[in-house]
Amino acid sequence: MKVSEILTQSTKAFPSIEIVPPLRGITKNELLESIAPFMEFKPKYINVTSHRDEFEFREEPDGSFSRHMVRNRISETTVCAAIMSEYDVEVVPHLICGGNTVEEIQSRLDNMAFLGINNLVALRGDSMTGEKRFSPTPGGYRYASELVEGIRSYQGSSSYRRSRGLETDDRFFCIGVGAYPEKHFEAPNIETDIANLKKKIDAGADYIITQMFFDNQVYYDFVDKCRAAGITVPIIPGLKPISTSRQISVLPEAFSLDIPLELTREIAKAGDSKDKVYQIGTEWCTAQCKDLIAHGAPAVHFYTMGKSGNIVNILRECF
Repeated sequence: MKVSEILTQSTKAFPSIEIVPPLRGITKNELLESIAPFMEFKPKYINVTSHRDEFEFREEPDGSFSRHMVRNRISETTVCAAIMSEYDVEVVPHLICGGNTVEEIQSRLDNMAFLGINNLVALRGDSMTGEKRFSPTPGGYRYASELVEGIRSYQGSSSYRRSRGLETDDRFFCIGVGAYPEKHFEAPNIETDIANLKKKIDAGADYIITQMFFDNQVYYDFVDKCRAAGITVPIIPGLKPISTSRQISVLPEAFSLDIPLELTREIAKAGDSKDKVYQIGTEWCTAQCKDLIAHGAPAVHFYTMGKSGNIVNILRECF
């Protein structure tokens, strides 16, 4: 089932889970065991992030340096296939502009269609390590709106469409896109950022997932501004519980967000107690989740970052 259909048919909010593909060396069973705690809650789908390949320079015997591609993680499509082989749950792989040509994007779409996947999240992706600004891959897409447009034009084989009961004018993929409720760091202002978000919706995106935030009013104000700009698709809030005191400085830098003064003060009071910090972060996120549900959020998206303990506790309290 497509995520757009799930959102339309759901009568109450549900948890949306996002996992990160494991580093090379982990086994399929280890991956599935890491996901198992979430299956208690019968998730409607699981998001799987995508990470662009990086490059490293290696010194040659003659003293020169050569550039080599480094793939540190299992591909999102492979992870989706592993999940589908074990669990009866929809998977939503992420697809990024960075590191992919248009032809490579087409190949990835073919692989997803082959597996029976017709949900995905389209993102521009981050810049490469060492680059301050995103540089498009030669022959690739520059903006997520272009990627959405390219995905929307994908039709798949006629036999596959018939097997899925798709008419000629039916959309093949359900497409989610990302948004920054506190503004992407490259945008000059929130109004311009929302205008760019609308381009992704106009290109054919079906719903929005926000970046994490720690003040729900930020989300409510963002939704109001989106609606005023003519964006009518569902907007799913994204949450992540703080688990270490270090994240107070790391998360704002990495994701261009604010952490409320009240939360930073509570964590500061915890001092060196890792357990206390973990508890504070879990309780804060639980309160956020309950408030979002009470205010009619269609779903709540959780950035698990490869950890399940605190997320599982929050799900038990809220769903």
